[in-house]
Amino acid sequence: MGRETEIKLRVGDLLALRKALKRLGARMVSGGMRRVHEWNTAFDTPDGELRRRGQLLRIRKERPVDADGKLQGKTQRVTLTFKKPTRGARKKEDTSRAHKVREEMEMQVTDGDALTRIIEQLGMRVWFRYEKFRTTFRLPDKGWAAGLLIELDETPIGTFVELEGPANAIDRTATALGFSSRDYITANYFVLYRDECLRRDIEPSDMVFANAK
Repeated sequence: MGRETEIKLRVGDLLALRKALKRLGARMVSGGMRRVHEWNTAFDTPDGELRRRGQLLRIRKERPVDADGKLQGKTQRVTLTFKKPTRGARKKEDTSRAHKVREEMEMQVTDGDALTRIIEQLGMRVWFRYEKFRTTFRLPDKGWAAGLLIELDETPIGTFVELEGPANAIDRTATALGFSSRDYITANYFVLYRDECLRRDIEPSDMVFANAK
């Protein structure tokens, strides 16, 4: 099981962020999909045991999108992810730390719907769905930036940047993008969505765009 170190940053000025990425020489990750639409489904036991343990079991489906955000073709990648607190960490996610550090295991699967049925047959249920558009960048091949991913997430509750990789690279990149450690967010999207619902005085459901079917 690998270890994931990351933070989120809330983006207030998307144009300024894109200019900062350009100054850094950031380039979109090459490959078959550049900007993608993600449909994420999180599972838990009926009594919420995984959440109490700070664990996540998720299926993510990705489809490429065009410049207007229209989905293209069929799902091209399905990923099963399991995350849990690092050894020695408290059961509940520690949001007082500068970075979010988790143990993570991922695998690609060919049939997300069949896997969903298997998980449900094991007694789990879907407890949260969320969608977003993601564009992934890397910095030029510099020693300090090795292993760093810059992921721009457009979500129903705003735009965020996720920085994932070595802690020193995260800090250096955040500073270059105009942020400080005070801006670091270690909460997950469910917590951010729940807090936004509380702020708007609406009942939390799934974090989906208004036109989602």
